[in-house]
Amino acid sequence: MKILFDSHTHLNNDTYTEEERAELISEIEESDVAYICDIGFDMPSSRLALSHARLLPWCWCAVGMHPHDSKDMTEEGMEELREMAADPKVVAIGEIGLDFHYDLSPRDTQRYWFRRQIRLANELAMPIVVHSREADREVMDILIEEGAFSERRKASFADGSPHVDIHCYSGSAEFAKEYLKLGAMLGVDGPLTYKNNKKTIAVVETVPLESLLIETDAPYLTPVPYRGKPNKSPYVEYVARKVAEIKGLTYEKVAKATLDNAKNFFGIE
Repeated sequence: MKILFDSHTHLNNDTYTEEERAELISEIEESDVAYICDIGFDMPSSRLALSHARLLPWCWCAVGMHPHDSKDMTEEGMEELREMAADPKVVAIGEIGLDFHYDLSPRDTQRYWFRRQIRLANELAMPIVVHSREADREVMDILIEEGAFSERRKASFADGSPHVDIHCYSGSAEFAKEYLKLGAMLGVDGPLTYKNNKKTIAVVETVPLESLLIETDAPYLTPVPYRGKPNKSPYVEYVARKVAEIKGLTYEKVAKATLDNAKNFFGIE
């Protein structure tokens, strides 16, 4: 039963061999996963994600420059993102944001290209997929300052929501409420299934089902019972089952609701 949407995965991960990638594609096609969004994190991965999306009918993609790689971003890269975004299989700008945990790019450089890519998404009226690590308040402030939650942006979408996804949300339930007031979607993944992860469980208890996206971030953040092994899109099932357990709902209801959420978020008919 094809009722799952892995809203954030990396079929484009540069550690895969072509044989491994072909095997992953086969596993996805044999699973309950109806759709995936292959998320770009630099220019080569964005190009590869687009090639996957063009080739595979169940694959869509986002293009963007991750904060880790923002030191390598150029004006030419911005123009290439704009050109790629014109393709109908590109459904978001992402993943973009700030990462102050690793600081693999200077913070001012991260900020600069985060702002520029938000402006591009606003200009093109496209959803935004956000990476935020140890920079929660500043990420929110920049999103607000750049109009990611503005009435003008909301008016660009038929449902009147801003179409901003805080991927792999790791903040508090209280902070999540601030994002909900702004109209953001929150993505949850494998860490929700980890023992004693009370913080993320509290988030899922707090956030209404209509504001949740489920994701793998594969090959990272593998859920229980496969923790310690590389993650795969079919494992998004375990995230859906944990959300169902927390909310006292059926797995099927959560899977179908989050699939509908993702289709609506990305503008997929």
